Amino acid sequence: MSRSSVQLCAFVSVSFTHSLPSSSPGLSVTAKLINGGVAGLVGVTCVFPIDLAKTRLQNQHCNDIYKGMIDCLMKTARAEGFLGMYRGAAVNLTLVTPEKAIKLAANDFFRQLLMEDGGQRNLKMEMLAGCGAGMCQVLVTCPMEMLKIQLQDAGRWAVRHQGPASALSSSVSYTTGLAPAHQRPSATLIARELLRTHGLAGLYKGLGATLLRDIPFSIIYFPLFANLNNLGLNELTGKASFAHSFMSGCVAGSVAATAVTPLDVLKTRIQTLKKGLDEEVYSGIIDCARKLWIQEGPSAFMKGAGCRALVIAPLFGIAQGVYFIGIGERILKSFE
Repeated sequence: MSRSSVQLCAFVSVSFTHSLPSSSPGLSVTAKLINGGVAGLVGVTCVFPIDLAKTRLQNQHCNDIYKGMIDCLMKTARAEGFLGMYRGAAVNLTLVTPEKAIKLAANDFFRQLLMEDGGQRNLKMEMLAGCGAGMCQVLVTCPMEMLKIQLQDAGRWAVRHQGPASALSSSVSYTTGLAPAHQRPSATLIARELLRTHGLAGLYKGLGATLLRDIPFSIIYFPLFANLNNLGLNELTGKASFAHSFMSGCVAGSVAATAVTPLDVLKTRIQTLKKGLDEEVYSGIIDCARKLWIQEGPSAFMKGAGCRALVIAPLFGIAQGVYFIGIGERILKSFE
């Protein structure tokens, strides 16, 4: 989910409804992708400001600019306006559908490959299927979050230095070169600079940290949701009620998101390319973890944990609602 997320957080996963085979019998791949895309688009739009707050809180070093999520959102709205809370959203909205498509397809593929009887609960195989889905989704998740983080963090500099002039100065290139001072940072500009200076590897900076976050998240989330949802199955319909599935998704998503927050903090720090004079540059995951522990203490590894939980829970609720309503099936029927 990232997110994850996230990565969104980033880091949204809408494939949880398929971790229980009986929940969507006969649902076509096209319907799954439509449901996943709609859920991702609606979810990102609803909770993106909280995800922005999470990124900025995680990037805070010892000098606290923001006192918490509410303070961060208020300062962002004052300094950058309402749309400032959606910095980087376009990247997520553009790439969320292919990310979900990969994750949905991968989770279904690995479940069919690893589980001989789709109706038989097998925790180990569910965890392996989730692991496989998490590994596949980083093809899109890593560059998506790489670009998103640069845009989300840009406004932190305007608040840090206070004043409109500093907001312009934050538009310098996020790579080794400098962009014209008048250019506002954009995903296209950052991606072009990264490809020019570092090649394709530039967009995949932090790939190891992304894998370390997304694989454990999927391993925790998929089987946890499947088993929680299984507790509410109706013997007659073979499905859980909407309310039960909604709560199962919220609980499983929040637990998984909170559990991998330390890894998300490391990923965010590593992928943030623009550094201040008083901010550390990290050579890798171990170097980042060591410096974070020494300079900011153990609590730094849980920065933004509350925001992550607040992002993930409604995302899964929205996704569950999209599948429950059957938007994908309705759209396909309208073309018949």
